[in-house]
Amino acid sequence: MKGIILAAGRGSRMGVLTDEHPKCLTRLAGRTLLEWQIEAMHKAGIEDVLIVGGYRRSCLEGFGSKVIANPRWDETNMVASLMCASEVLEQETCIVSYSDIVYHPDAVTRLAVLDAEVAISYDTRWRELWEARFDDPLGDAETFREHNGCLTEIGGKTEDITDIHGQYMGLLKFSPAGWNKTTGVFASHDDSAIDQLDMTTLLQKLLSDGVMVQVAGVEGRWCEVDTEQDLGLYVARTGSGKRETWSHDWRW
Repeated sequence: MKGIILAAGRGSRMGVLTDEHPKCLTRLAGRTLLEWQIEAMHKAGIEDVLIVGGYRRSCLEGFGSKVIANPRWDETNMVASLMCASEVLEQETCIVSYSDIVYHPDAVTRLAVLDAEVAISYDTRWRELWEARFDDPLGDAETFREHNGCLTEIGGKTEDITDIHGQYMGLLKFSPAGWNKTTGVFASHDDSAIDQLDMTTLLQKLLSDGVMVQVAGVEGRWCEVDTEQDLGLYVARTGSGKRETWSHDWRW
């Protein structure tokens, strides 16, 4: 099993913090986000971790086992970056990670042990994190519904909290068979549509095509770093080496 970290974007919502390097090289609690991700993969038994880079890609050299280029990073979305690693996904089961999240190794392990062609992680305690990050948690949250361990809906807007069984985290798993089914979705889309496809839309399209997407729940212990405000919140929760009882402290 291999790991793939999607790190092609700049992270413009981080402001000047990403002027000189990709968002994944932002430091938090003593390490870069990328180092947290790679170490979590290693702790979960995944030694071979590849990185898809774009913006200031040279900064990523030396991290992971290989950097794969998305030369059109500034014109494309997350799914296009994933497609850059298609050759790897065709051959071996992979855990795929966004590069702006940090998580405990258990999140990777729970995903890795699933006997699934396509699977994703989700947080059952998402509301505690969203209430700390947003004045209106429902304004940013999206629908996430599962039944008996399988995803039934993702990525829609809602004002009904019962539509949200958890929060998609940005951790996925594809077997070669699952990746083959995933690329089948692209057959009905031209290149420009694929370029702008985001991951939750892709997952919903898989569901619409009858592809089973299994889910692995976690109870906190992860964070998403989308803005400078997010970073400030997490620094405050983890600063000075403190280990307070916080549901989303990912450290081990």
